[in-house]
Amino acid sequence: METIIEALVALFLLIGAAFALVGSIGLAKLPDFFMRLHGPTKATTLGVGGMIVGSVLYFSTRGEGLSLHELLITLFLLITAPVSAHMLAKAALHLRLRTVERTRGEGTLPRGDVK
Repeated sequence: METIIEALVALFLLIGAAFALVGSIGLAKLPDFFMRLHGPTKATTLGVGGMIVGSVLYFSTRGEGLSLHELLITLFLLITAPVSAHMLAKAALHLRLRTVERTRGEGTLPRGDVK
């Protein structure tokens, strides 16, 4: 039984690490700010979530029960990630950052010359 739990923990950690890697690559490789904002806020949040699920599974099977730390981390992550992404996007819209032609919503996004 312990081997199955360890395999599940490893699976969740690998899934979380893969999502975090994809989010990090998206942050580095996508062409404009609005596209780069999507990578960390979506994929990396899922990546950290997968790692937290693995942590919850690991520590809950060690006899100490469900840890409050993982639940607080999850709550903090799910509250702060969308709020910070929204604030960054609103600031970028206010500054009228340049976009590439592939960015969706060009009818509402001004293509300014600022930065």
